[in-house]
Amino acid sequence: MSHKELGYCSAVELAAMMRRRTVSPVEVMRATLARIERFNPALNAFVTVQAEEAMCSAAKAEEALMRGECWGPLHGVPLHVKDNLFVAGSRTTFGSKLTETNVTSQDCPAVERLRKAGMIVVGRTNTPEQGWKGVTDNRVFGITRNPWNTKLTPGGSSGGASAAVAAGLGPIGLGTDGGGSLRIPASFSGVFGFKASFGRIPNWPGSGGAMLRHIGTITRTVADMATALDVMAGPDPRDLLSLPATGECYSANLDCDLHGKRVAYSPNLGYARVDPEVAAICQRAAERFFEAGAIVEQVQLDWRDPYDAWSVFFFGTAAASLEKKLPTQCELLDPGLRRVAEAGLKLRGVDFANALAARNDFWEKVRRVYERFDLLLCPTLPVPPFAVGQDDADPIDGEKLGPLQWTRFTYPFNLTGQPAASVPAGWTKSGLPVGLQIIGNRFADLLVLQAARAWEQIQPWGDQQPKLEPVT
Repeated sequence: MSHKELGYCSAVELAAMMRRRTVSPVEVMRATLARIERFNPALNAFVTVQAEEAMCSAAKAEEALMRGECWGPLHGVPLHVKDNLFVAGSRTTFGSKLTETNVTSQDCPAVERLRKAGMIVVGRTNTPEQGWKGVTDNRVFGITRNPWNTKLTPGGSSGGASAAVAAGLGPIGLGTDGGGSLRIPASFSGVFGFKASFGRIPNWPGSGGAMLRHIGTITRTVADMATALDVMAGPDPRDLLSLPATGECYSANLDCDLHGKRVAYSPNLGYARVDPEVAAICQRAAERFFEAGAIVEQVQLDWRDPYDAWSVFFFGTAAASLEKKLPTQCELLDPGLRRVAEAGLKLRGVDFANALAARNDFWEKVRRVYERFDLLLCPTLPVPPFAVGQDDADPIDGEKLGPLQWTRFTYPFNLTGQPAASVPAGWTKSGLPVGLQIIGNRFADLLVLQAARAWEQIQPWGDQQPKLEPVT
């Protein structure tokens, strides 16, 4: 198979071919590294490539298969990891000049479990500093670009992961989501992003931001996502908030129609303005869920934007992590992150108490939707991809928004901890991806994946590939 053909195979397909010995782990890794070398200079998705280590691991994986051994369901499949998650022996910079030489000594639980399932870490993908914004650039590694149009952003903060997956530089990218950071780049890059229920995949090391943060993956297929979740889900003693094991096998139960399921579609969650072309694409996609047997109803929600509550936790986390650095090293920080951290330092204990109360009030509004419906659909983002170099999208109709408030369809569900996915809803007339968000009730991870799988069958997106041009 050609490097391109291998590059756009799913992780499940690659693992099956390797088990059948129709392709070897070494061949797959060589193809992955060749595509990274050819296309990453134009995208800057990868900031570290562990070529020698990856090839050595691929050779061991091949030897194991020749002995009849299989390490797990993803044996020999390449994995790339966002540069804010711990990988043993790897530089983990968090995209910051403050930590650009930082080397971590342990794997985080998700990496540890994916390795045990047979995956091989090929490198680290780019993130904005401390993962603070919905686009991907930083002062250490520069700008990551969208494979569909390199003048545009792939989103963030897991933008390196989404760009890599969309460009066929590895089928599974591990990332994080504290306000949309898996779903935003999935929407902008035309791939699949999913944050499972809060605590389903354990967080470690812990931080103040752990109350919002979900660890998860970006893939091209729902089957890859489900297989990775099978591996990563389950409690870890290092994470006080990790959920008990359920025994569910997500990958074995994907193909279930939505017959009789009640699906609500909200075009705006009650408060958001949306680009007309994005709105039309998402509405058409939502209406087609009837083809999977669902009962679809457009709803008018009376929700208010929970930005004020979410930003207290998000800005407060930034302040906590940077408080000691601001007096002497603030000039090294992304200016936007510095402003967010300084705003967080002005917060009082009573602000956090009020934000917790507002969070509970917001959940009560959300909870009532699931008394009538099984799933909620809405746009993932209000706009298509925009130019690199901007921290925020341009306002719609002159609306004034705070930092990150343009991501107002995604951060509400970090407050509630619900499972939420972004699937490609379609493409604009200019060829840019648009995402549709699927939100389940608390702990309904499997249903969200089943709905995503149903949509993947109704309107397959895997054959849509960006036209990549190497740097010459």
